[in-house]
Amino acid sequence: MTVTVAEPNRKLRILIVLLYYHPHSTGLTHYVRMLAEALVSRGHAVTVVASAHDRELPPGESTLNGVRVVRLWAPIALSRGRIMPSYPWAINKLLREHDIVNIHIPLLETALVAFLAGIAGVQVIPTHHGDLILPKSPINDIITRIMFAFYKYMAKRAPCIIGLSDDYADNSYYLLPFRDKVSIIYPPMVIPEPDPAGAQKLREQLQIDGGPLIGYVGRFVQEKRPDLLIRSLDVINERYPSARIVFAGDYEISYEGTWQRHQDLVANYKSQLLFLGLIRDKQELANFYAACDVIVMPSDSDCFPLVQGEAMLCGTPVVMTDIAGGRVAVTVTGMGKLARPGDSRSIGETTLAVLDDPERYTKPREYIRSIFSFEETVNRYESILHEHAKK
Repeated sequence: MTVTVAEPNRKLRILIVLLYYHPHSTGLTHYVRMLAEALVSRGHAVTVVASAHDRELPPGESTLNGVRVVRLWAPIALSRGRIMPSYPWAINKLLREHDIVNIHIPLLETALVAFLAGIAGVQVIPTHHGDLILPKSPINDIITRIMFAFYKYMAKRAPCIIGLSDDYADNSYYLLPFRDKVSIIYPPMVIPEPDPAGAQKLREQLQIDGGPLIGYVGRFVQEKRPDLLIRSLDVINERYPSARIVFAGDYEISYEGTWQRHQDLVANYKSQLLFLGLIRDKQELANFYAACDVIVMPSDSDCFPLVQGEAMLCGTPVVMTDIAGGRVAVTVTGMGKLARPGDSRSIGETTLAVLDDPERYTKPREYIRSIFSFEETVNRYESILHEHAKK
């Protein structure tokens, strides 16, 4: 996309719209926080509007690392979403104060934002973080159809849609109908360098009799298939009976019962499983990645997990299922190996292959940074936002 000569020096008023923001912890919220703070560091005025999803986060305005954060009252939970009664009035006012809006989807209010942005004369640039895939149920089927209709209304009006990889865009039921509008920007990958002493100390604390450490970073939810990783121990134990799987992330998720459904499975392998919960501190997370021999992501669907790039930057190879979008980081870096989706035996065998020959799947940090350049990600965003901002 071309940009006029004067545009790069223009400081924009950017509105970023999403459902949850920091301290809510998912790959999407980390993505948006890194992007928003980077744009602020370049002199842009950035406002993030999101739900006041926690009682400890009252509705209202605050500033976080230079980013203006507007949290809206959200008293009603609906599956993964929240209902915000004041949303139409709040977003209408905010749209008129900004030059461009970047909306991160899926989001219930997608069509409403697009409609009000059209009235305000502001272009909407959506970033697509993955097709909405909910556990099967009558209510979730209705939610899925409604959300897709809202998305299509917005997508027809958006001049550009940001996708995270060509691989996912070519296989996405959200993006494929609008493929000619999709611009690909790799997600922001930022994490401190691990502290070798801290990582080694943590490794010694987590190991069983010096056995390998297999890490899982993420929520314990159905689409990420943590159950398959646990079942893969049947294969892994044939060679490494002292292996341990360490889970870092939330596991009791309010909107679905994956953790509860798999309690018998967890109990069967409890001597080799450890659940640390969410690691919020980035340095501690970097040390955790470095302490592990491999990070395994057994997902059925995943657009482009930040976890992969973070692990690779910390020197730890990745086993990922061979799914659209999810396989990109392993494919473009060579720092890991792909397993068949939905197949615990394949996940176990692939994990063994990496454990048996780690040097083959390990690349220098600078090599990974050259592929997932944070600077290039922000440059691309800035260029697109400049091109379509209100003049």
